Amino acid sequence: MAQNNATNLEAGPFGFQPYEPEEGEEYMSDKMEEHFRQILQAWKDDLMQEVDRTVSHMQDEAANFPDPNDRATQESEFSLELRTRDRERKLIKKIESTLNMIDEHEYGYCESCGVEIGIRRLEARPTASQCIDCKTLDEIREKQMS
Repeated sequence: MAQNNATNLEAGPFGFQPYEPEEGEEYMSDKMEEHFRQILQAWKDDLMQEVDRTVSHMQDEAANFPDPNDRATQESEFSLELRTRDRERKLIKKIESTLNMIDEHEYGYCESCGVEIGIRRLEARPTASQCIDCKTLDEIREKQMS
């Protein structure tokens, strides 16, 4: 499933090669959108498999320990696992939202100022919805408010 756009470059997320636009290629061309769609779908599939593994693990490991310390340890482990899965569930929703943006040809542009986010930023964070300048300004504002 990994693309071989440039075999001499290190593999990016999920084994995909970093996207190398062809000379004169328009930003967020169909080919570019498909590249990011595949990365996001692979990420989503990976997270969904992790959810399935967690459910199986919790069903298999669920035991009624007579010792209260053992029960407490198991409940603590399950609680941590569930919090992690909840964060992943939110990430899956964000990935789905990003996939919808690709379908609507709105992917890759800053939601704050409308400029191109940039291929390398999207390679590093495929769900990015802001350019680096707007994101930096948001983070500065957040620090000032707290």
